[in-house]
Amino acid sequence: MNASIQKLAVWTGVLFLTVSLTGCYESPTVTLFEPGVYKGAADPLLTSSDNESLNERFTGQMDR
Repeated sequence: MNASIQKLAVWTGVLFLTVSLTGCYESPTVTLFEPGVYKGAADPLLTSSDNESLNERFTGQMDR
């Protein structure tokens, strides 16, 4: 009877360890960037023919 309790304790520990480690898995997502190359979304103000809006946007940043 003592051997069956030990087997149950071992299998319970193995099951607990397996479930615990499975919850810690995170898929690796690595983004590699090239220096000096912007790969973000296009700026609609930069591509428009009217650069007034773009100049207004940066007017407040001239003191920095």
